[in-house]
Amino acid sequence: MSDFKGKYLVGVYDDDEVILHAVPKLRKAGVKINEVYSPFAIHGMDDALGHPRTRIGIAAFMFGVTGCICALTLLIWTMGIDWPMIVGGKDPISLPNYIPITFELTVLFTAFGMVTTFFISNGLGPSLVTPAMFDPRSTDNKFVMAIELKKNRLSEAEIAQYLRDTGAEEINIKQF
Repeated sequence: MSDFKGKYLVGVYDDDEVILHAVPKLRKAGVKINEVYSPFAIHGMDDALGHPRTRIGIAAFMFGVTGCICALTLLIWTMGIDWPMIVGGKDPISLPNYIPITFELTVLFTAFGMVTTFFISNGLGPSLVTPAMFDPRSTDNKFVMAIELKKNRLSEAEIAQYLRDTGAEEINIKQF
């Protein structure tokens, strides 16, 4: 089945600005929002939901350093130690000659590492799990806020009233 087991209160909004302003109001009232689904990215929604800043830049830097070290190790070992060749009267271990290949391998390791990190961190890839769909219109033109009821201390009626007050045009209950 799905990772979303339980009973959810689903608020459907018509405008991205309305849902963006609704999230802080609901959080201030003590409502724990599970997730907000929208047909496009909403600037500022991560901050409104309280998501921490991503550390993916650190991973990119580490992949780049790994690529650089691997490239320099490969080039110094093969061209300078294992089979030294004197080309154009230059030293076998001459770093300026290795810059283009080092740059290319740094970019290659970073690119492949970031794609892999993206897929793993977002749970993408082959899966036998059917994704939870709170409202099929969230992929077209509606904005959907999912609130798991058992994680909130407020009652279903209180949360539904907060959703109405913040501009939700529909409020549904979804059971997974």
